[in-house]
Amino acid sequence: MSEDTERTGRNATAEADDGADDSRWFELREHTADVAVAAAADSLAGVFAAVAEGLTAAMCDSIPTTGDRFEILARSESPEAALFDYLDDCIYERDVRGVLPVDHRATVRRDGEEWVVEATARGVPLADVTARDVKAVTYSEMELTEADDGWRAYVVFDV
Repeated sequence: MSEDTERTGRNATAEADDGADDSRWFELREHTADVAVAAAADSLAGVFAAVAEGLTAAMCDSIPTTGDRFEILARSESPEAALFDYLDDCIYERDVRGVLPVDHRATVRRDGEEWVVEATARGVPLADVTARDVKAVTYSEMELTEADDGWRAYVVFDV
């Protein structure tokens, strides 16, 4: 992406914490040598899925319809750590399975002292796409906040 380029994506339906439809969006933002995703959604689960969609957009401009759904499970001590671990698992799946995770769906819940992310994504074989490398998710400037109209997140990825 050029320095003045921003890409925005919208997905009108995302699985929310309670299984209901959830409005969500993301926007790619330049960040020094990295890329950042700003996202918002009606629910915590929706904002997790929106950030993951932003991660996908940072890696690929055009997404084919190929690929099968797979599951991701992350357990962490806080919502921010759960978001980090979920996104890290998406990158891990790309590296290990050789697929680009797309069409993200997530549920997020508290289970005792842990936060649990149960998610699915469609894994598009990397052979079917021209993908850019995103090396890692970072805690640098990470924000996850609840607002009057839902949830907001900001995540920086190392490219």
